[in-house]
This record gives sequence, C-alpha cells and structure tokens, in this order.
Amino acid sequence: MAVNKSKVSAGFIVVGVLAVFFGTVLVFVGPIIINDQVVKNTIIDPKNDLSYTMWKDIPVPFFMSVYFFHVLNPQEILNGEKPMVEQRGPYVYRKQCQKTNITFHPNSTVSYREYRTYFFEPSMSVGNESDVITIPNMLVLSAAVMLEDLPYALRLLISATFKTFDEGPFLTKTVGELMWGYESKLVEFLNTYLPGMLPSSGKFGFFAEFNNSNTGLFTIHTGRDDIRNVHKVDSWNGLTELSYWRTPQCNMINGTAGQMWPPFMTKESTLPFYSPDACRSLELVYQRPGEMNGIPLYRYVAPKTMFANGTDYAPNEGFCPCRQSGLLNVSSCRHNSPVFISHPHFFNADPVLLDYVLGLHPTEEEHGLFIDIHP
Repeated sequence: MAVNKSKVSAGFIVVGVLAVFFGTVLVFVGPIIINDQVVKNTIIDPKNDLSYTMWKDIPVPFFMSVYFFHVLNPQEILNGEKPMVEQRGPYVYRKQCQKTNITFHPNSTVSYREYRTYFFEPSMSVGNESDVITIPNMLVLSAAVMLEDLPYALRLLISATFKTFDEGPFLTKTVGELMWGYESKLVEFLNTYLPGMLPSSGKFGFFAEFNNSNTGLFTIHTGRDDIRNVHKVDSWNGLTELSYWRTPQCNMINGTAGQMWPPFMTKESTLPFYSPDACRSLELVYQRPGEMNGIPLYRYVAPKTMFANGTDYAPNEGFCPCRQSGLLNVSSCRHNSPVFISHPHFFNADPVLLDYVLGLHPTEEEHGLFIDIHP
C-alpha cells in the first residue's frame, strides 16, 4: 500500500501546531480554571456537598495530648526548696467536633456553635486515667490570691475552712479526677459563701467545662462575596471586639476560628485566629517550606513575641499586668483567678523562669507551637 509521505508530514505538522496552540492556551487558562474550581469548592455553601459536610462535621480526627507535671518534693517546697517536677503522659484524648445551629445570613456570613466531646485513647497514651498525680492545689492557691483584699475576719474563716476540709497547698488525685472533676467540699463551700468565684457549681476539674460544651456562637464569612474572607470571624457571641484587655488592638477579634484559612497562601501570609480558650486572637508566621507524603507544606510557627511582656514587645502592653516574657495573664477572663498561659516547659520564655523549677527542658521540636498548611 503506497503512503503519501507529504500528506503524512502535513498531518503531523497540523497536529503539532494544534498541540502547541492548545498547550499555550492551557498554560494561561489552566491556572484560571483550577483557581475557579478552588474558589467554588472553598465557599461555605450547602450546595458544595463534600466541602460543606467536611466543614460541618470535621472527618479528620483531632487528638489532644495532656501532660502533667508531677511534683516530686511537696514537703521540701513548703520548707523553701525549689519545686522538682517530672513530666507524666501523654494522656491522649480524641476530640470530636460537630457544628450545630448553623444559620446563613444575607451578608455572606454564617453562624454556628461547635460542640466538642473528648474520648480517652488508652492505646495512644503513656499511662491511664487511674494514674495518681501530685500537683499544686489550684483551688487553695487561687482562693488565697483572690481573697487577699477581703476583710481579715472573713480571710480567717476561709483559712480555717481549708483546714477543716483538709485542703492543703498540694493535691494528689487520679488523672481522670483532675481532668473531668472530683467532688470537693471546698467547692461547695465557696459556691455557697462566695457565689460566682468558681466557673461552675459542680465537680472541679481542669476540663470539666470543656467536655460536651461549645466554644461560643461564632459568625464567620462564607467567602461568597470575597474568597479572601472565607472562614474569617465576623463576631463571637455577638461581639466584634473583646473587653478583657487594656487596648483596642489587644481586644480585636482577628482571623479565622482556627481550623481553616483562605486558599492561595504565600510565604508572606500569616495565620491569624481567635481562640476563646486563650481569650484573645493569636497569629502564626511563616517559617519554612516542607513536605508530607508528597504534598508541599508551609510551616507556620508562633513568633517569640506571642507571649512577650509589654517591656520586651510594646504592642503586648495591653495584655498586662505582665510578668516575665512567655507568660500570658488570662486572669481577666478566668473569674480573676491567677491563671497564666505559656508554651510547654516555658519554651520561648524568659530564661529566668527555668531557674524557678527543676525538671523543665524546653526544645522547639517538642514544645514549639506550629501548624503545617498546604498553601
């Protein structure tokens, strides 16, 4: 069979020209199409069945690892020696999140409450909830500070009450009791004679108020009017600003609710978010690129200024009264009890804090706050 070589050559030339043409078009049009699909599927909209369901009932498991500092020398501390602590844990809990009361508004925002429930994961934990831990008695120490300004007679009565209930400066309980609450005669007494001093009238535990609770009424942007605003907080519990702090800047509610951020990030982007548990907005900054299972990532970390005091970082003056850098005083949103937030082991804090306690060994790998994001 004879083949017309000139026709075949012409055919290949035509195919080549078309390939170059469509390839060139795709170089310019392809990213536009992809970005358009990203925008369409990132908007919070019940019509986006997959992404909306993932936002409403987050399918990815969250795990909360809790560590306790077990006090090794309680009696020696009372005699003036430095506290010596030993880290126990982690005690790992699977956190289940579910959004309810979802209401869409005409101004491209949506309101919801997110409920959280915790389940202990023995296979992932080093220890069990039955482990016994000795820690400072937060009830006694907090009450002692909070009652300083009360009349002497009342302070004397409460001091006698501590002794009556056999409440001392240290507390030895199981992990489960410390986490989710234990019966306390002192709690009953304080709620009877000093109502409002404690956040609840039931059992006292570090996470007693967290389980089966919600983080408040969030109203966030859906991204329908501007994808750059998707997930950003419009208001929390009806507030567009807080009243805990001393300056308007510190009282601002910035960023998202801390689970998702707008797409198309760059190395100049930051990750601002509002944390009801920290009673303020926080912001992570870009540190370096990375990769996990072939997926490119940007690592964002907490800047050293996050919990710096007003002397070391002037914009944080509004979060004072301050102590050493590395401690955030959250007393104003914790019933005025003396509560502070820090990184674990006083990482990124004033080194002098490490001189006060024996047994702390901060490292960035173990104790730094970071989030890896696919940009």
